[in-house]
Amino acid sequence: MSEPTSAELYMKRAFDLALLGKGNVSPNPMVGCVLVHNSLIIGEGYHEVYGGPHAEVNAILSVKDAELLKEATAYVSLEPCSHTGKTPPCANLLVEKGIRHVVVANLDPNPLVAGKGIAYLQEHGVRVETGVLEAFGENFNRRFFKAMRAKMPYIILKWAETADGYIADSEQKPIKISNTIMDITVHRWRAEEDAILVGMQTVLSDNPRLNNRLWEETKSPIRVILGKWADIPADAHVLDDSIETYVFDNVETGRETENVKKQTNVVNLPSTELDLEFILKYLFKNNILSILVEGGAKTIGAFMRAGFYDEIRQIKNTTLNIGQGVEAPKIPSGISFIYQKSIIDNILSVYKKTIPTK
Repeated sequence: MSEPTSAELYMKRAFDLALLGKGNVSPNPMVGCVLVHNSLIIGEGYHEVYGGPHAEVNAILSVKDAELLKEATAYVSLEPCSHTGKTPPCANLLVEKGIRHVVVANLDPNPLVAGKGIAYLQEHGVRVETGVLEAFGENFNRRFFKAMRAKMPYIILKWAETADGYIADSEQKPIKISNTIMDITVHRWRAEEDAILVGMQTVLSDNPRLNNRLWEETKSPIRVILGKWADIPADAHVLDDSIETYVFDNVETGRETENVKKQTNVVNLPSTELDLEFILKYLFKNNILSILVEGGAKTIGAFMRAGFYDEIRQIKNTTLNIGQGVEAPKIPSGISFIYQKSIIDNILSVYKKTIPTK
């Protein structure tokens, strides 16, 4: 393996910075910026929170001697924006500060940017290089890239199964499969995604809270439930109004929704069928770019059959056998095995689809 170039090292630092914004910047991507003058880093920053200053702004503000910017190179993990949203355009700021060389990992697939930031820089005499650690960046911001290109969220299917391949007993009752460390890990996963989705059987059988209480001081994902609103018990945890919740219901005449709480949104499906494409596009339009689908088997199976998944996380308890019950989903063909990790008596296996780059 060849030694990394200096540009790659600076860009890797930009990605390291960008990672600090994980869980706080969606629906924006994670972005980092490093400013280099005569081979020394003079400033760095990252997008810290959605609605706050972008990485380039924070990096420039960290520079003690602004005169050095005119001879500096900016390494940015994603194409600088060229439009005014919640913040002014970063491409304009780089030009205003006199930066004459910008190195970018990935172009921004957001139609509002999509090469316009690069074009603006070049039109104003800035030398621009692209593609440094491009493949790394595609995976790093895979949720954002998939959502922008497909107009649908990035989907992670997750389940826990026994050693003999069941996710619940014969009566649909939940059983303790994952261990405590794995439970904490799952709650960390929840904190990393915009939404968590389950079917009605999971609500009725488990009465889940669908929050990330085991991973403190992080925002819980939006809850998404597929099934009839009228079937949800009034005292169900998902109706506690603590988290924004979407319930996608089949069309029903005379359905009572007077007791819908402030943070609960009941959405009619366009037909009596479970229209996953409608649901996913609806959620995308509401700034949900990634979803962790946690169950149950029927719901996960529906996503698999429709092909609406990008990643699978399978947890297997290597010591628990129950003999019979609800069968766990099967890993579909055509998805790449990424890695496997043992966590005491649990084995985590991760699979990913190849995400189109266009």
